[in-house]
Amino acid sequence: MSFVEYSDFIQDGDVAIVYLNHNSAMPVKVQQGAQTQTRYGVIRHSTDLIGQRYGSKVTCSKGGWVHVLHPTPELWTVSLPHRTQILYTTDIATITMMLELKPGSVVCESGTGSGSLSHAILRTIAPTGHLHTVEFHQQRAEKVAEEFKEHRVDHLVTVRNQDVCKEGFGVTGVADAVFLDIPSPWEAVGHAKAAMKKQGGRICSFSPCIEQVQRTCEALTDQGFEEISTVEVLLRVHDVRTVSLSLPDFGPDSSAQTEAGAAPNHTSVTMKTTTPPREVPGHTGYLAFATKPRT
Repeated sequence: MSFVEYSDFIQDGDVAIVYLNHNSAMPVKVQQGAQTQTRYGVIRHSTDLIGQRYGSKVTCSKGGWVHVLHPTPELWTVSLPHRTQILYTTDIATITMMLELKPGSVVCESGTGSGSLSHAILRTIAPTGHLHTVEFHQQRAEKVAEEFKEHRVDHLVTVRNQDVCKEGFGVTGVADAVFLDIPSPWEAVGHAKAAMKKQGGRICSFSPCIEQVQRTCEALTDQGFEEISTVEVLLRVHDVRTVSLSLPDFGPDSSAQTEAGAAPNHTSVTMKTTTPPREVPGHTGYLAFATKPRT
């Protein structure tokens, strides 16, 4: 099992995702002889998990059942233990696209936090890319490094415990892209530029407040970055439902031959339609993008 390589069967030591329902999933470290308690009963790792195919439907001790899925960055995002506020798939998809990440890309990230974005970056840049991620908090840095090793992606990532605003990313002239998710990203723009390759590259800064965005964009301009833009991504999921609509009655058809006294033909049609949600998920943050000019 690896977050960047698919395996067919569950093995001892894997991290599997137990999918309870549409709103609930939990990561499980598979171990010989261990048990996991769920609302549907106990899952016994030795008999219920090890050797089973990923995607299998597993019956728990109380008769209920769950699906056991191969871990992906998307599933990890909705099931990981929160040590900080995390980025979700809506923003992550935009970030990986706008930073133009691909297999072989070298990326610098700060701060690492709970590792939600980090896992998506690693899958995108595998198998030959590398992620240099910086986390200010020592315990969080140690914990995310343990998770990378447990998820078998540690060969693709270097974790540093330092203040990126003062000490930078620990690398110079290697990054194709830089991502900033820190309280004062404008203080790290200079270090980000130094970490990037001379032939250009892309930078993204995530900030919840527009005042942070303004100061960051000013710093990007001062450092000579171009194509500066800011976006806000809002998710809007439509509900699908089946409706029955009556066809309009335009009166008798003079060209049609109908029997005297025949009853009017009131027909209807059944179709699927969508309705917009009454409430839309609120603001998460602003994404400021810029390009380093080629020198």
